[in-house]
Amino acid sequence: MGKSVTIDKFFQRKRANEPDPATPITLSTRSNNNDLPSEFSPKRFKSTEIEEVDLDSLERDPGLRRQIWEYHPNQREEIRRAYLNLKAYQPILQEYPLNKNIKHPRRFQSTWYEQFPWLEYSPAKDKAYCFLCFIFNKPSGCSNQTAFTVNGFNSWKKVRNGKACAFLSHIGKDNVSSPHRNAEKACEDLMNQPQHISRRFDNFNDEQIATNRLRLKAHIHVVLLLALQGIPFRGHDEKSSSSNRGNFLEFLDVLSMYNDELSKAIAKAPKNAKYTSHDIQKQILHVLSMRVKNAIREEIGVAKYCIIVDEARDESKREQVSIVLRFVDTNGFIQERFFGLIHVSDTAALTLKDAIYSSLAHYNLDVQNIRGQGYDGASNMRGEFNGLQALIIKDCRSAYYVHCFAHRLQLALVAASKNVTSIHQFFDKLTFIVNIVGSSCKRNDELKNAHADDIAHLIAINELETGRGLNQIGTLQRAADTRWSSHLRSLKGLIKMFSASCMVLLKVMDDGLPSQRADATSVYDEMTSFDFVFILHLMKEIMGITDILCQALQSKSQDIINAMELVLSTKNLLQQMRDNKWNDLLAKVKSFCELRNIDIPDFNAPYINRRGRARARQDNFTIEHHYQVDLFYASIDSQLQEINGRFSDDAMELLILSNALNPQNAVESFRVEDICKLVEKFYAEDFTRDEKEQLEMQLKHYEYNIVKGPNYNNLATISELCQWLVKTNKSVTYNLIFRVIVLVLTLPVSTATTERSFSAMNIVKTRLRSKMEDGFLSDALMIYIEREIARNVSIEAIIEDFENLKERRIPFS
Repeated sequence: MGKSVTIDKFFQRKRANEPDPATPITLSTRSNNNDLPSEFSPKRFKSTEIEEVDLDSLERDPGLRRQIWEYHPNQREEIRRAYLNLKAYQPILQEYPLNKNIKHPRRFQSTWYEQFPWLEYSPAKDKAYCFLCFIFNKPSGCSNQTAFTVNGFNSWKKVRNGKACAFLSHIGKDNVSSPHRNAEKACEDLMNQPQHISRRFDNFNDEQIATNRLRLKAHIHVVLLLALQGIPFRGHDEKSSSSNRGNFLEFLDVLSMYNDELSKAIAKAPKNAKYTSHDIQKQILHVLSMRVKNAIREEIGVAKYCIIVDEARDESKREQVSIVLRFVDTNGFIQERFFGLIHVSDTAALTLKDAIYSSLAHYNLDVQNIRGQGYDGASNMRGEFNGLQALIIKDCRSAYYVHCFAHRLQLALVAASKNVTSIHQFFDKLTFIVNIVGSSCKRNDELKNAHADDIAHLIAINELETGRGLNQIGTLQRAADTRWSSHLRSLKGLIKMFSASCMVLLKVMDDGLPSQRADATSVYDEMTSFDFVFILHLMKEIMGITDILCQALQSKSQDIINAMELVLSTKNLLQQMRDNKWNDLLAKVKSFCELRNIDIPDFNAPYINRRGRARARQDNFTIEHHYQVDLFYASIDSQLQEINGRFSDDAMELLILSNALNPQNAVESFRVEDICKLVEKFYAEDFTRDEKEQLEMQLKHYEYNIVKGPNYNNLATISELCQWLVKTNKSVTYNLIFRVIVLVLTLPVSTATTERSFSAMNIVKTRLRSKMEDGFLSDALMIYIEREIARNVSIEAIIEDFENLKERRIPFS
């Protein structure tokens, strides 16, 4: 028997100076040390060193992003596809910085994008890059490639017409095999899945491709339907034997029941490519969301915009930041678009700023185009030195901060109610009444029955009008701490159902448990007192005035000039009520008490103040000495004081000057100098020196032709003026004035749209769906909130994006 041979005889032993392929290659182990500088040395990863990469948060700025070859080899193709779907990063700035390192300073030009679609610009580095070469860049690239992929190019004087242009030299002029052209061909091949080797081997025919598209269309329609309705996708048991396989599969079965062709297509689907998994559902939803965001991005275009930001916790106790963009569209209408929900680890101002900038940069929105910031009054948002608004103003001086008007009104109303002790105690009692009367189903039914009997009695004696939608039976509404309008509805409900509520309390006093009887007796005695009824009607009148302002501030199309006009009218109405409405209110309260047999105090008796000292009756005794009168004036004065304190923006120069554009004010006196001062002081960067000089002359023509024209008197707000200028094509003739109007309309009014997104978040992410991923939640909210745009997304475009998202086992085109 021969000598045995070991396996190492078949392999050549590794040399001592040869690097281990499992270790990262450093600059010293490369054969060519001049390929790249040390700071751009390539990395190689072991098979186990695959880091998680969020494709939705890829760095867009070419001067800051990682090179493709720095990622793990198994991730590179997916990352290449993600960047190709995002396309080249081409920010359009109002003015690019000068390169002063050369003899004749020059700057980057946005017009180069049209001639060279592959061109990218880095605002952080002030350099140009090649998008296609970046996608397929290698660490051993030549120096010409490194200039447009790693180091960046900023020799703007070399960009000129003719063959000497640096961009043409990079392409390779007539060289069809240049590195740039090779990268361009590689990008085309990567996204052209029908030509991939695996597809050529499979050899799908046109009928199979049509079947695949039909099946995918059905999946897209189901995903869109579920997202629009905020319905869960999955089921607890999705097996074929389950009685409830989840909404997605059940809806898909319903569609196939009414379409034989679709039913056959689903039945013939390959087992490894049915495209009904949870991951596929997320991918379809993500493609839909991306399409909606791209539509919003196209709607904004190169216009200036405002950011409205708020944060809240979701069902799983994760901090989420809602971003809304406010802008004026091409038709002159104000738009507020939800732009995404971002999870943040903390709410520090710098963290929020980075999250907002990353979201904007991902869709090629320039931070320099921000012309307004709208937040609540939290210190991390409104801080003058280190708050979010201060950090953004450092980067964009025209991004003026406006504290949410609705939030300020809420603070004013809450503070006013707490300043007057009797009012504060009244709302505590109101909450207690609602809790007792509506605490059980039995009492709720008793309340409705008593209310129905009360309505029937009032109709019989002709005290109530009858008609469709009138005299509906409801329940008492509980007042919410963060929604002051709910307090008015609670007050109105109690006045409307006052007798029915008393009937319920009397039944509890007779039939309830001892503790319940004690509470009911206390509440009943309080409700049937004249003081309680007086405050009930007093607050209803006061809050009826402020509710108009509160509701108006919830509108997406509200402009800041009209909002300030509403604040002013609210103050005037409160003052009128204070001066003239005491007798009317007292008569209304007395009439209410007489109908319900509530004791009315003798107003001619000596008045005993709250400190227990009796005031002797005097010959010049007047009604103003009574407690109710003092309360009447104290309540209104408190409201006026808080509103004046919270809404002090009428003293801000920006709003005062902007008010010159208000059509109602311009009819009386059109102040040309105020508009010119507004531009010079607050929007100087948006106008050149020649445009500022031209603006004054344009304003004189505008005053003569527009302000003194017949149609101008019909315009009530600056928002209507903007729409009218676009409709009549006057926005072209008076383009500079129109630009000023758009800038003023861009200023935020309230954060109502962000709060609506949080309400939608609570619908989409419920307690039973508390484990939703952040990306899935944001995509679902995007479809649910911006449903008008989502419904208009082309199904064919979704199929194309879905196919390009990653390598697919079956073709769709």
